[in-house]
Amino acid sequence: MSNKKRKRTTRKWYAMDLHIHTPASSDYQKGEVSYLDILKHAEARSLDVISFTDHNTVSGYRAMQEEIDQLELLKSLKRILPEEEARLEEYHRLLKKILLLPGIEFTATFGFHIIGIFPPEKPLREIEHLLLKLNIPSDQLDVGSVTVGASSDVLTAYQLINQAGGIVIAAHANSSNGIAMRGFPLGGQTKIAYTQDLNLHALEVTDLEKRGKHTTAGFFSGTKPEYSRRMHCIQGSDAHRLDSDNTRKKHLGVGDRVTEVLLSELSFQALHDTFSRNDFARTRPRRHKIGQVEFDFIRAAREEGSNIIQEFHENMTARGGKLYAIIADVVALANTNGGTLYIGLNNDPSTPILGVSNPSNSIKQLEKEISNRISPPLTCTIEPHSTGGKNVIRVMVPRGEDPPYAVDDNKIYVRAEGETGLAVRDEIVGLVKRVAIVEGVAEGQPISLVPKLEDTHKVEKDKTAQHPRTGVEVVNVVERNGVKYYTVMDLRNSNTVKNVTEKSARRLWHYAITNFSKLSPDVSKIKTEWKDDRGIIRKYKQGKRQVFDLVERGGGKYRVYFGVTEDGVHGSGGRLVGLEGDD
Repeated sequence: MSNKKRKRTTRKWYAMDLHIHTPASSDYQKGEVSYLDILKHAEARSLDVISFTDHNTVSGYRAMQEEIDQLELLKSLKRILPEEEARLEEYHRLLKKILLLPGIEFTATFGFHIIGIFPPEKPLREIEHLLLKLNIPSDQLDVGSVTVGASSDVLTAYQLINQAGGIVIAAHANSSNGIAMRGFPLGGQTKIAYTQDLNLHALEVTDLEKRGKHTTAGFFSGTKPEYSRRMHCIQGSDAHRLDSDNTRKKHLGVGDRVTEVLLSELSFQALHDTFSRNDFARTRPRRHKIGQVEFDFIRAAREEGSNIIQEFHENMTARGGKLYAIIADVVALANTNGGTLYIGLNNDPSTPILGVSNPSNSIKQLEKEISNRISPPLTCTIEPHSTGGKNVIRVMVPRGEDPPYAVDDNKIYVRAEGETGLAVRDEIVGLVKRVAIVEGVAEGQPISLVPKLEDTHKVEKDKTAQHPRTGVEVVNVVERNGVKYYTVMDLRNSNTVKNVTEKSARRLWHYAITNFSKLSPDVSKIKTEWKDDRGIIRKYKQGKRQVFDLVERGGGKYRVYFGVTEDGVHGSGGRLVGLEGDD
């Protein structure tokens, strides 16, 4: 933790629409629209940042540049007409006011759409060279067609756009032609690879203004087992016309679906930096309705409650172990998926916020404690914020690159669901292996961080064989010197942990072990609500969440899963508990 004095940076909210088509796209709905018309409309909608993202081409952006260059030439030759000079001045005025970025909407294999956004100074020839590398035929570079034949796969497109210095965004990820693959015959491991790749900066979604865990942003919030990388989620209009189509509501106009972004300056680099960091409170949907409450990310986090990536602490006093609990949570988050701590309030939105009386001093104390007590060194971002009229502190913890992290050199914590606990031996081994994988990739060794796509079809065929994605399964039990030692599988990460005792077991493991011990030796005789080959042994409430103990039968054997939450069931299991299930 750096103890340098923090410079107070002034940030401002800017309105952006990064998905705008021009007449250069072959499916544009009103061909008589000019590029100046689009800029004027963007100004009318109070947009600060826009991008021209035509299908597999930059010919629209180039046509605008050529028009401006031609007007500049006429002016220099003193041959410009009054109406042309007025047009040039309008271009200059608007481009000084609005940050216009060149971009593309690339059509990858299977028809998935990927947006690449580039800095204004990026030579268009370089973007066209990128399109050629992505297998866009040379004779199609100026066509602007959605369909271009066999192009490159999704992961290659991510990598090449990122390497070219672009911002990589999955277009309308939750809709048709989106990499979340709704209604697509594939899923599972392919979907994980497409949505968690490190070259991907953000997901563009169509339900950003909706609330709840079943939204796209809620699904990719970092709380799901296979989707542990939290994703930046934004919205854009995907405008193929100036104004929305009153007869077809899905056909939006420029600025009809806008994201606000908190930037220190209006620049491509500031935007790129925002998408490259783990601060997910710097983007929000723009509120159009008069009187609509401004989005408060802390209130929204509180409504979500404690989970694997966030926790709340009412105070940080040393007495009573409050400060130590915060430090333990920092270590646990760093050892798991990273996340956020909120200090000065609890996780119940119905209770008053206590707040922090002196945020500046409290931040200095936290920085000192993290620096002195956590090893290896860990850089967190600690900032004061205001919510509900009270001052609170937000601590953003990265997913550590050098685990295991420890408090006072020897206390290693991990995070599971909404609980922090001491890591057991097998979990510590897993953290050490995580470092080995990263170092292997850095050294160029052939270690893959995502499943090979050619292997995913094997997984797709047998979804019923997949265990739930949350909860615990007791795999084995042995007794030595009067003490029972359990082997448990943590279903969040499929880690098998040996030598767990009732005394050493953290809360969910302890629940599983206790209830496993009560089971009848003949599981088939247990009262069960069956659907196909899966059944419910018990269901109960844990806070706002519904939790289940499930049983699965097959091949004459039974497997029992304890403490499975709603977001952990899928396929036939999802239908069993009354959900569709998301594969």
